[in-house]
Amino acid sequence: MRRLSLTMVLGAMGAMTCFTATAFGVGFAAEQIHDSAEAAHAVLRVHAAERSPYRIPPFITGKFAEHLGFNIYNGMDAQILRNATFADYPLASGHSTPDGVVEFLWQDDRINAELRRMATRFGWPEDALAGLVQARADGLASFWTRVGPRDAVRVSPDTGPRGGRAQRVQVNVTGQGIAQWTWLPLHRVRRYQFEVLTRSPQITSLAVSLSTTGAAGPTVSATIPGVSGEWHKFVGTLTVPEDWPAGDACKLALTADAAGQFVVAHCFLWPADNAHGADPDIVRLLKESHLPLLRWPGGNFVSGYHWEDGVGPVEARPTKPNYAWGGVEPNTFGTDEFIEFCRAVGCEPMICVNAGSGTPAEAAAWIEYCNGATNTPMGARRAANGHPEPYGVKYWEVGNELWGRWQFNWTTAEGYVDRYHQFVRAMHAADPDIHLMACGAPVFWGKAWNDTLIAGTAPELEAITDHPLIGGDVSPAVAPLDVYRDFMAVPEVLEQKWSALRADMERAGVRDPRLAVTELQLFAHLGRATGAGETVHLTRENLVNQGSITEALYDVLIYHAAVRLAPFVELITHSAVVNHGGGLRKERERVYANPCYYAQADFAALANATPVTAELECASEPAPRVLPDLRGATSAARFSAVDALAALAPDGSLLLSLVHRGTQGPVKLEVELSDFNAAASAAVRTLAADAPWTGNTLEHPDAVKPVDSTAAVHDGKLELELPPYTVMCVRIPPAN
Repeated sequence: MRRLSLTMVLGAMGAMTCFTATAFGVGFAAEQIHDSAEAAHAVLRVHAAERSPYRIPPFITGKFAEHLGFNIYNGMDAQILRNATFADYPLASGHSTPDGVVEFLWQDDRINAELRRMATRFGWPEDALAGLVQARADGLASFWTRVGPRDAVRVSPDTGPRGGRAQRVQVNVTGQGIAQWTWLPLHRVRRYQFEVLTRSPQITSLAVSLSTTGAAGPTVSATIPGVSGEWHKFVGTLTVPEDWPAGDACKLALTADAAGQFVVAHCFLWPADNAHGADPDIVRLLKESHLPLLRWPGGNFVSGYHWEDGVGPVEARPTKPNYAWGGVEPNTFGTDEFIEFCRAVGCEPMICVNAGSGTPAEAAAWIEYCNGATNTPMGARRAANGHPEPYGVKYWEVGNELWGRWQFNWTTAEGYVDRYHQFVRAMHAADPDIHLMACGAPVFWGKAWNDTLIAGTAPELEAITDHPLIGGDVSPAVAPLDVYRDFMAVPEVLEQKWSALRADMERAGVRDPRLAVTELQLFAHLGRATGAGETVHLTRENLVNQGSITEALYDVLIYHAAVRLAPFVELITHSAVVNHGGGLRKERERVYANPCYYAQADFAALANATPVTAELECASEPAPRVLPDLRGATSAARFSAVDALAALAPDGSLLLSLVHRGTQGPVKLEVELSDFNAAASAAVRTLAADAPWTGNTLEHPDAVKPVDSTAAVHDGKLELELPPYTVMCVRIPPAN
């Protein structure tokens, strides 16, 4: 047993003196999952009078939102349709140019295959896929199809009211036009709002309709009257009957009332219960999790993003290629929408500026738009867009991963130092009260970059960022539990490397150094077999990932490490909010949570609590080091089976955050309390799974959820049973 003093760590770092090879089975086969009827024993001694001078920072359970895949659009955003601005839809090839710009697919067969794959993923009917591919070949925007035969419905690209691509549609008879398959959140709402920006040289009205799967399915429709040769924006509602099945795909159609042609620049569809354009389920769940901080808009995306494209009237915003991830950026979710989202959730906004293809002046103007008074040029622009009060955005990050060659206008360490000086001067001139974070390289390998950054910016360096996206490609021959064990060893390695980074910053003269972990998730990928006849143990089904219970354990272990380094780690923004990394999932317009969502929400209850000293006795396990990113880490030989943190809440309760990361069966944890007069009963919240790769799915959204219980406290002691793969939160009230 080791006693952890206040000067070393606060909370409990797994002491491993109780480990015995025979009792806990070091030679245990990694592909098995041990289920022992007899629990191992561990002891946690909490000394409530020995308190840290620092409170647990509220921002370490933050999240990250990026314009990637379906994180923003068809994720946080409530607008339902795909490619609603009728853009040419470039698909990423998986390669980048030497400047870090994504290369797009150009081969028709690969494009068609990708469109089919995406539509299948969306759950669209099989018989719609052929029409989807043919329509694109004929000049219809991707993800849209015809209503009517090919020889009767002619399509071609056109130009919108302020440039950019629009869609021309020419029909022979009434009722023909274009359509898109989709899903509606019918489990929640039956009323839908549409918006169409259109014109026509001869057609005077259009119809917007929704129908269910099959030609004979029921239909609801609304008429758009008054269409003319000039561009006009039309809005309306569609109400779906209660007897429509919630589990079927639907089709939205835009059709003409007569022969002729019309041009459409955008067609949007929202559920009527949207929260200022955001998905109300996403907003509700994030609000319930007490999300403290949200980072936006990137990520790699930000290095090609120009914020002025995303403000002002939506119809005036350009649709552009997404130069980081492929697809398009319609710019319908910009700065004002982001701030509105944060206000709905109740979290602090954090913005990462474009320090790739952007300029210092552009970043300064963005700050003025957010924080400037209405008598400044950008403040006046914000007010003209309907937001007279300044947003007061305090936290700003100067670029994203500019050390990576996949980043638009990446640079060298010396190049970033030069850029940082320019950006800092311009950004602080716009608002001297903001807090700036410099782009650090991952501590697992980026010491040379970080040393150059620290040496070159020390007088004005406030905080440095880290993106520990750790894992790498793992051979299928590796045992699944070995991958899990390696991830359980990573947090202690990070803790040591972050401590070394803090020392480097202090030696360089950085005043009050800070670390901002602005992207975090485990990152293992299934590699290829290395030889013929190789036995396959690892598959996509048993590889731990961001959607599994492992991400929940991993995140809380890193929160523990951050608290132990107080006050160095000031914030963590975990990746990510929806459909990217771990957090929330939205499929077929239904939202459910990954296990890490629950773990993060529970740990948020420790915000502003005061850590206290604890002692922990428990077993340990070896880290096999099958993860490429862990092989060179000399400090990752073993990890404690249990990790713990103890803290006093502002209301006087004693809080315990416990993680059972071992694989050798349940642990009976005896908790001994000193200098704390406890009530007779403690509230216990347990998040656990049968296997480390278990998670939730659309079909089984509640497979892994917290379970509430109580534990008796007698004479300052309580016993807790910790199953393997468990995060447990305990609240012990003081006695009355």
